[in-house]
Amino acid sequence: MKKLFPLALCITALVGLSCKKHVTAPGYGGWGTYAGTKEGNRYSSNDQITLKNINHLKVAWTFSTNDKDKANHSQNQCNPIVVDGTLYGTSPKLKLFALDAVTGEQKWRFDPASTDTSKKADPMAYYKICRGVVYWADKNGDNKRIFYSVGSKTYAIDAVSGQPIINFGKGGYLDLTKDLGRKVNSYVAGTTPGVIFKDLLIMGARVDESEDAAPGHIRAYDVMTGKLRWIFHTIPHPGEIGFNTWPDSTAWKKLGSVNNWAGMALDEKRGIVYVPTGSVGGDFYGAHRKGPDLFANCLLALDAATGKYIWHYQVVHHDLWDRDLPANPNLVTIIHDGKTIDAVAQITKHGFIFMFDRTNGKPIFPIAEKPVPTHALRGEQPWPTQPFPSLPQPFARQHFGPEDVTDLTPETHKDMMERYKMVKYNTMFTPPSKEGGWIFPGFDGGGEWGGAAVDPETKIMYISNSEMPWAQVMIDVPKNTYQHTLQGMGHAVYNKYCLACHGPELKGNGSSFPSLVNIAKKMNEQQVAQFVESGRNMMPSFKQITANDKKALLAFVLKLPEKASDVSVISKEPVSASTLNDIPYTMNGYNRFLDKDGYPGIKPPWGTLDAVDLTSGKVLWKVPLGEYPELTKKGIPVTGTELYGGPLVTKGGLVFVAATKDEKIRAFDKQTGKQVWEAQLPAAGYATPATYSIDGKQYLVIACGGGKIGSKSGDSYVCFALPK
Repeated sequence: MKKLFPLALCITALVGLSCKKHVTAPGYGGWGTYAGTKEGNRYSSNDQITLKNINHLKVAWTFSTNDKDKANHSQNQCNPIVVDGTLYGTSPKLKLFALDAVTGEQKWRFDPASTDTSKKADPMAYYKICRGVVYWADKNGDNKRIFYSVGSKTYAIDAVSGQPIINFGKGGYLDLTKDLGRKVNSYVAGTTPGVIFKDLLIMGARVDESEDAAPGHIRAYDVMTGKLRWIFHTIPHPGEIGFNTWPDSTAWKKLGSVNNWAGMALDEKRGIVYVPTGSVGGDFYGAHRKGPDLFANCLLALDAATGKYIWHYQVVHHDLWDRDLPANPNLVTIIHDGKTIDAVAQITKHGFIFMFDRTNGKPIFPIAEKPVPTHALRGEQPWPTQPFPSLPQPFARQHFGPEDVTDLTPETHKDMMERYKMVKYNTMFTPPSKEGGWIFPGFDGGGEWGGAAVDPETKIMYISNSEMPWAQVMIDVPKNTYQHTLQGMGHAVYNKYCLACHGPELKGNGSSFPSLVNIAKKMNEQQVAQFVESGRNMMPSFKQITANDKKALLAFVLKLPEKASDVSVISKEPVSASTLNDIPYTMNGYNRFLDKDGYPGIKPPWGTLDAVDLTSGKVLWKVPLGEYPELTKKGIPVTGTELYGGPLVTKGGLVFVAATKDEKIRAFDKQTGKQVWEAQLPAAGYATPATYSIDGKQYLVIACGGGKIGSKSGDSYVCFALPK
C-alpha cells in the first residue's frame, strides 16, 4: 500500500479559484528585469503556451558558455533578462554575454578577467555567484547599459557593444568595498542584482556573516557617473531612526552584515523601494549585539529617490538562527475587508508570508508577538517574543518532532531516531545551545533566494519550498595549545574562520561544505591560497586574513612541514586582532539531517511547490517537486527534493519551475497543481526561468548550472518554444 503525504498530494479550494474575480493585469510580456518586473512577481502575461499545447513544447536552442569547472563544482544561478530581442546572462565564471533571444546565437561576450591589469591576476577571482543583471537606457535610447556584479566589482557595460563604459565609476566599475563609512577589509560582493529608479542604481550586497563582517548598508549610485547619491545605514548611526534601540552606542562603528543579498522590489509610481535584510554578524551568538538589532531581519520601505526611511517591520528579533529574509518581496494589489489595498508580501526561510500595506507598513492580517524560549548560552540575551502572522497560512511545516523522522525502511528509521535524539530541542526559536536544536525549515529554507511568483489576476502566490531539517549545535571555541608553532597558529586561524562550515575535525558536511581532511591530495598550496583569497561560489573571500595568518592556515590545512624561516611568521598571539577573538562559542558545522544514503532524515515531502491565496491567506495546494527515480521504482510516492531556484507563473495557466536535484524543468496547472509537462536538462536548473515573446512566439529559458548539493556542474542555457 502506497503512503500518502499529508497535504502533499491534496488539491483543495478549487471552487474558490474558479469563482475568483479576475482583474486584468498589466501587459507583462517581456522579461526586462530580474524576477520579470520591478514588482518582483515572476509573472508573464504571455499565453501562447497553454495547458492545451504544453506537451508540444520543444527545445528551441541551447547555448553553452564553455566555462564550467566540474572539479570545483561551478554554479550558475542567473535569471537572464531579455530587452529588444537580446538576452543578457552570465556564465559560471561570470562572463557577461548577449544572445539573439530567438536563435541563441552570441552577439558579444565580456570577460571581466580582461580588465584585470594585475600581473598576478587571480584565476579563481571569478568563481562568484551572480543571479542576474540590470538594464538601463536613457529616454532617447541612445545610451544603453548593463550593470552586473563580479565579486566586489559592479560593472557598467555598453549593452550594444559589450564594452566597459570607462567613464563610469573607477574605470568602468563600482568598488562595493568603498563608500561604507569605514575601512573594509572583509568580504563584500554583489550577488542578486539591484533595481533601477529613474537615473539611480539601488544596490545591496552580500557580506560575511561573522562578527567582523562589513556593514551591509543600502546604496544608490548615479547610472551615468557611478557617483554615490545616497546611503541608508542598516545599522543606524547617531541621530538616525533606530539608533536608540541599540544598548551599545558604538555598534554602528564595529558591527556588520544587516545586508540585502536577496534582491528588492520597487513601486515605481510611488517611488518606494522595498528592501529585505539579513541578520547582524555573527549569526548564532549575539552577546555582543544585545537588543532587537534594528534594522536586521527587516522589510524596509525607503524613498527610492533619497534613501529616506518610510517604515519597517522586523520579522525576527535578535536573530540567532540565520533567518535572513531570503528573497525579494512581491508587490500585489488585493481586496481586503472590501477595500483595495496595494500590498507587499515577504516570504521567509521559516515558512511564513508577512503582508503589509505598502504605503504605511500596516499588517494586512494580524501578527502576534508570541513568547519563545529564552534559556541560552552564557552572556546571551535572547528576545522573549517573536512575530507570528495569523495569515497567510505557513507554506512550510513548522515543527520537526520524533513522529516526523524518516521511515523509508525500518533500519533507516532506527538509525535516524538515534541521531534525532542526540539533538535536544525542536521548538522554533529555541536559542542555540550545546545540547543542540533543530532548525526547521532549515538554514536554506523554506523560502529561499529563488523567490515567489505572484499572479496579479488571481492574487495567488507560488513558492518552491524546501523541507530539510538542519542540526544547530554550539561548542566552545577550541583553545589552541600550540600557539607558538606554525601549525598551532594555523589551527587557531582555522577555528576562527573555518570551523563553522568545515567542522572541528575538518570533515565538512556534504558537497556544500566539503571535507578538508585530504585536501592536499587534490590541491597544492597555491590553489588553496586562491580559494581563501577569492572565495568560490557560496564560500566568501577571506582576503582580510593577514599574510602571516594565511600562511599558518595553509600549513595547518595542508599539513605542511615547518621550516626554520617560518619562525618570523609565528606571532605571540594566535591570530590577528578581530572582534571574532572575543566570541566564546561557535557552531560545530552546517549539518543537514541526512541518512546514510543521502536522503533527508524527515518524512517526505522534501521539496514542494505551494500555492497560497493572498486574498484569503489560505494554502490552496501543495505538491511534491522533484523526484528520486530509484525511490519511485520501489513504490514510494514522489518525495520532492531540496530546491534551489524559483517558479514563474503565466497568463497561459502554467507555473514553470526547475530547481530540483533530478535535473528537470516542469510545468504545473496553476489552478490545481497537477504536473502537465517535464523536460530533462543537461544539468540541474538551480535558477529561476524566464519567459518572453518575440514576434508573437513565446520562449522559456533556464540556466543549467548545477554544482550544488552534489549535482554535476553545467554551463548551458536551454530555451524551449512551441514548434512552428
